[in-house]
Amino acid sequence: MSRWVERRGVRVWRSLNQSEASSFVVAVLLAMMLVGCGGGGTNPEPVVITSPPVTPPPPPPPPPEPPTSSAQPCEDGQADEFACQGISLRSRVQFDELGGESGNDIWGWHDADTDHEYALMGLNNGTAFVDISDPDNPVFLGRLPTQSANSTWRDIKVYQNYAYVVADHAGAHGMQVFDLTRLRDQSAPQEFTADTVYGDIENTHNLAINEDTGFIYALLSNTCDAGLHMIDLSIPNNPQFAGCHMTVRTHDSQCVVYAGTDSDYIDRELCFSSNEDHFEVVDVTEKSSPMTISSLTYEQQAYVHQGWLTEDHQYFLLGDELDELTFDQMTRTHVIDISDLDAPAYLYAFEHETQATDHNLYVLGNRVFQANYSVGLRVLEFDNLASQEMTEIAFFDTFPQHNDVSQTGAWSVYPYLPSGNIIVSDMQYGLFVLSLD
Repeated sequence: MSRWVERRGVRVWRSLNQSEASSFVVAVLLAMMLVGCGGGGTNPEPVVITSPPVTPPPPPPPPPEPPTSSAQPCEDGQADEFACQGISLRSRVQFDELGGESGNDIWGWHDADTDHEYALMGLNNGTAFVDISDPDNPVFLGRLPTQSANSTWRDIKVYQNYAYVVADHAGAHGMQVFDLTRLRDQSAPQEFTADTVYGDIENTHNLAINEDTGFIYALLSNTCDAGLHMIDLSIPNNPQFAGCHMTVRTHDSQCVVYAGTDSDYIDRELCFSSNEDHFEVVDVTEKSSPMTISSLTYEQQAYVHQGWLTEDHQYFLLGDELDELTFDQMTRTHVIDISDLDAPAYLYAFEHETQATDHNLYVLGNRVFQANYSVGLRVLEFDNLASQEMTEIAFFDTFPQHNDVSQTGAWSVYPYLPSGNIIVSDMQYGLFVLSLD
């Protein structure tokens, strides 16, 4: 193949090599397409050359659905399946989410740095941590497994952002110490480990905490003849043994810096103990030499289980776990006058309208919050206790199956969160977050 080429301004005819010939043919064919050669004299449609199609980016995902709230106001005596009066259901967390099979004790923690609130719930196999800052949409953060074996009995208390956990009938469990600030900014549930374990006790039924002095008391343990095993929390993650008060099986206790009217004991650290077969007042100011101040029994006494002081330290409200069953009585709350600590006086038993077994109670202001097993949470209000001015003002039945004398249903209650929300642990129905209407 040849073509004209220009050399130094003169056109000459020259043969093309194979590469040049190929390029020339391609150029001619493209020109024919553009001008419509061979089109029979008609104007062909122009050839449009476009870029390959571009796949558009996928649309952004829709915003996440807001969590489904299980909040149920108390209306016409019901909140969902639960009977109620003056208390609404904010949320409930069941055991399949908590990672256990049954529940027991409960305590609360308010993180002062973040203003978040948490429920610390005892399970048969450990302790569950739930963020309830949004009470209608609780968030399960994880679980601290039992240190030894599973147990029906677990108890939890809090001091300076640390949780302390014991278990009964669980082998050499000891007291787990857990730094609660680890719960901050959790993005997914975790299985935690204890920061340390206090090993001077093994099986322990209960704990009592005095946040004013920084001492915790292990109760009904395998040490101190099942009396008060005293532990110093000056360094919260390094508990140290401080002493024993050996008495007859202390089941539960409240330990305070006394601020009542008995001038002999002002500013002393005292423990008000429920000792199964008697009520006892103990001075534990000197840990090396604690001293029993007084004790008390009463008629139709069955099992002195647990109780709490009024805030003025004038009265102690006591729950006897077995008197309803033993004496075929209505649910009772016993009132003890402790204005004279050397001679406490039993006043009377306030009778409820139910016959359920009572379990744990706590006092806040002039109200008593009681976890009474099969009838759930009961709230009493009192004025002049000496004149028997006490009445039930609200309730929430966490156990709808029955209201019989039994040890099933609500185990405990914690009413001390700054929000005013109330948390209740039910052995069969899980964690409840409630609010007074």
